[in-house]
Amino acid sequence: QVQLVESGGGSVQAGGSLTLSCAASGFSVATHCMGWFRQAPGKEREGLAVIDSDGRTAVVGSAKGRFTISKDNFKNTLDLQMNSLKPEDSGRYYCAASVCHNHYCCFPERRAMDYWGKGTQVTISS
Repeated sequence: QVQLVESGGGSVQAGGSLTLSCAASGFSVATHCMGWFRQAPGKEREGLAVIDSDGRTAVVGSAKGRFTISKDNFKNTLDLQMNSLKPEDSGRYYCAASVCHNHYCCFPERRAMDYWGKGTQVTISS
């Protein structure tokens, strides 16, 4: 059974940093596309970053230049390092996994993902 459990959320001031982690079980992060998504109140869930089985990454939108996605194949975990945080970064952050094994089908869109965690809340104060 695939399980994704996020941690590391919390409240920080604007300009600060936060690292989110996702512990995966039931499959290997080493051989699947993994991603981070965010959902703010009243908004659609948006993709932030993905990492494929070869470790290639894509960070999109407002996360570009500030967020870094990485994975630890040994620990079977996925991280999201977030810097220069802004109040508009507030929301619930979700870890997601795809049955996709390569970069051709690994992109930061909801339709590309098959499994989801329950999320962790991030609040950025100004």
